[in-house]
Amino acid sequence: MIPMYPYFGYEKRCHLQPLTFPPQHQDMQPGLQYLMTPTPISDNPHYKGSGKLAGKVAIITGGDSGIGRAVAIGFAKEGSDVVIVYLYEKEDAIETKQMVEKYGGRCLLIECDLRQPSTSKAVVKMTLEHYGRLDTLVLNQGVQFPQESILNISDEQLEDTYRTNIFPMFDMTKAALPYLQPGSTIISTASVTAYAGAPLLVDYSSTKGAIVSFTRSLSLQLVSKGIRVNAVAPGPIWTPLIVSSYSAEYVKTFGMETPMKRAGQPYELAPTYIYLASDDSSFVTGQVLHVNGGVMTET
Repeated sequence: MIPMYPYFGYEKRCHLQPLTFPPQHQDMQPGLQYLMTPTPISDNPHYKGSGKLAGKVAIITGGDSGIGRAVAIGFAKEGSDVVIVYLYEKEDAIETKQMVEKYGGRCLLIECDLRQPSTSKAVVKMTLEHYGRLDTLVLNQGVQFPQESILNISDEQLEDTYRTNIFPMFDMTKAALPYLQPGSTIISTASVTAYAGAPLLVDYSSTKGAIVSFTRSLSLQLVSKGIRVNAVAPGPIWTPLIVSSYSAEYVKTFGMETPMKRAGQPYELAPTYIYLASDDSSFVTGQVLHVNGGVMTET
């Protein structure tokens, strides 16, 4: 049995948060959420939307599962339509679409490979043809391949990590920028590893550091256009990326190194993305918000 404790904010309600996870590993990356045990918690049933994103359209890369799915659900609750960009995880993507539609949002699924530069233009074109507008980019795609030594990071791995984690930040932004109006937002997913480092993730952490600098520099470039650019830096979150990149033995205690002694669940990230996409954060740009279970970072 998985050790668990009841936790939901300050009120002990219906959710149970895992303290540890059963050993498991998937030999594919990105991983598949529907194969995970327990399944990550994407939806907070107690979160009630108030129309903060009513009438808006958001593209969410890596939106089929994990943090991306939770953000899609949260955006739908706040009135936004979404476009989910995913690589091959069709079953997860379909489930996300169903959850978005459950809360009244429209959801366009686009299966594609963002490592190809031309793909970003196609994604934006399809979004505009389907919805007629674009208000928010959530740049959330990512891979990681732990290695004990930098000597084990092959040229192929290094290129794949950068071509997945950082290049689409530029490609998607360049494709979308001509259609973003004042009040639009760009939100990237960085990581606590950009600040705290991670001995097994030298290449991954360096891409997340690049995302931090990308966020700060782009925000200065676009502030005069009324477009805000921010990022979220998650700590350890229970997503398919974990079971597809770490060993089964490592997974058993994933997240217990945080001050809260547990990993986060995807739904715990969604309100931060909602805040950054909405007018609630109208005086916030160039910032990275940390949601990491209490890890202290230098910002």
